[in-house]
Amino acid sequence: MILLRNVPVPLDETDLRAPAAAKLRCDPARIVSCRLMRRSVDARKREDVRFICTLLVEAQGEEALVRRCPDAAVWQAPAPRELRPTRPKDGPPPVVVGSGPAGLFAALALAGQGYAPVLLERGKAVEERIADVERFWRSGVLDPESNVPFGEGGAGTFSDGKLTTGTKDPRITGVLETFVRFGAPESILYDALPHVGTDRLRDVVRAMRQEILRLGGRVLFSHKMTDFTLRNGRGEVLCATPEGEKRIPCGGLILAVGHSARASKPFSVGVRIEHRRRAIDEARYGAFAGHPALGPASYKLAVHLGGRGVYTFCMCPGGQVVAAADEAGGIVTNGMSDFARSGENSNSALLVGVDPADFGAGGVLAGVAFQRRIERAAFAQTGSYRAPCQRVEDFLARRPSSRWGEVAPSYLPGVACGEMDSLFPPFVSDALRAALPAFGRQIAGFDAPDALLTGPETRSSSPVRILRDETLRSPLGFYPCGEGAGYAGGIVSAAVDGLRCAEAWMTEGSKG
Repeated sequence: MILLRNVPVPLDETDLRAPAAAKLRCDPARIVSCRLMRRSVDARKREDVRFICTLLVEAQGEEALVRRCPDAAVWQAPAPRELRPTRPKDGPPPVVVGSGPAGLFAALALAGQGYAPVLLERGKAVEERIADVERFWRSGVLDPESNVPFGEGGAGTFSDGKLTTGTKDPRITGVLETFVRFGAPESILYDALPHVGTDRLRDVVRAMRQEILRLGGRVLFSHKMTDFTLRNGRGEVLCATPEGEKRIPCGGLILAVGHSARASKPFSVGVRIEHRRRAIDEARYGAFAGHPALGPASYKLAVHLGGRGVYTFCMCPGGQVVAAADEAGGIVTNGMSDFARSGENSNSALLVGVDPADFGAGGVLAGVAFQRRIERAAFAQTGSYRAPCQRVEDFLARRPSSRWGEVAPSYLPGVACGEMDSLFPPFVSDALRAALPAFGRQIAGFDAPDALLTGPETRSSSPVRILRDETLRSPLGFYPCGEGAGYAGGIVSAAVDGLRCAEAWMTEGSKG
């Protein structure tokens, strides 16, 4: 087999053997089969948008073809990863706290090896959680224990379900294959910017829970961990439940609480910027905008101005801005989109880097206090869970907005005319004001007058990190895991960290 990289493929091409043969400079009849391994969009020339693919090719005379093509190599199947647990299966079961991607994958790995884990989640099952979140968006009535950050699947359940990651861990392939096994589209295995979509991710999360149960695990919702005691890695977890306090025996503790489980490290804050989807598509793809093979356009932008980074994050093509508050009296925004990405608008976080020096003294939770001040300032500005919103033209001119233009706000439970300057310290607003024209030079119309800024976006990552050693254990004997512990930054990296912590408990952790 030949691994063939950098193969240009027209958008309408359905038979991959023809472009493979052109790349290998051979007769198409010599190509026996082609399998798509990787696909990205090449939009550098808007008059000739195409895919760039990596293909797995079976052909006649493979050795000769590889010798004359610099982008071809003999393919060797990666060796399967083998896990050999050493911890005995008797005694109290391991407890995993948090059912986001880190917790779900940790619990699934433990259950698959026969350890019958207990998965604790302070929020509700995804079916009930959906109703609670939609009620909040319609009425502005917040349930502090069942919302966008808290509940089965974690914050990612109400997002675009993006599966991009900068990590190179070999477990990534297994993570993606697991998502497909439980109902995600097969395209995530080869798309360079894979996504599941909020609508389909909910079914995946539910199916993963059912598999944990089938394998002998337990999943307990509305169980909020309030304390734990461990000695030599064993002990008990104390939970608050609707029925009262409960103690759960614990043979090992993996703490995968998520980045919003706040009771320092650098992080970011900013706003959601929203454009008409069609405008972004045309800016990126030109005449090819709307082509069914492409779908809505994505972007990823970054600039370094005056010693501070500004960048886009969690871009949601054809999506909406959503309310992600988890505390009374605070506003948090996020973005989400369904698999089809068919909404009128596209949105992205527009974030400014924050260092510990920016929020000063206050101990290890000073970053949390910094976030909370911004979130409460937003609530105070509107007097409700309606989010402050401002046109880009007005923000650049340092004046409040009095109307909306071509872009209608998508945020629920609604927006109010506001001023971003009153939410943030001056260094954040100044950095956003400097970055918008710079990004407008990269994508035409990014800083268009009617583009909207809705704020604040404060939960892109955790402001704290829980220390752990080379065995992934903290000094207190538990395993800090995922985004909330400061060791991940998205669905895939959190899932990978969940697997790593489960494996550590089953192997290195067995040493006591």
